[in-house]
Amino acid sequence: QVQLAESGGGLVHPGGSLSLSCVGSGRNLDRYGIGWFHQAPGKEREAVACLSVTGITYYGDSVKGRFTISRDNVKNTVYLQMNSLKPEDTAVYYCAATIVVVTTPLVDGYDYWGQGTQVTVSS
Repeated sequence: QVQLAESGGGLVHPGGSLSLSCVGSGRNLDRYGIGWFHQAPGKEREAVACLSVTGITYYGDSVKGRFTISRDNVKNTVYLQMNSLKPEDTAVYYCAATIVVVTTPLVDGYDYWGQGTQVTVSS
């Protein structure tokens, strides 16, 4: 079983940038597909960026061109680089891992979850 821990959230102004990290422990993270999800109060959790074990990516429509997902196997860490942040990006961000080979943006497709990190975009 793999454990996940997110970090890097915080308060930024609109147009600013943040880099989130997801560190894996217990297992090598390169054995899993990874998804970044966010959830705002009263709303459903939804995928923002996903990366399969074969290197295929998925991005939600609202973040295409602004967010980038990547992994560093030496550090056993997955990253989410977030640029040109908007107030609508404000949410708790979670990383998740799946043994499914194909890239999936579905919450139910992921077996392991971190505890989340808060991102707030406000002027």
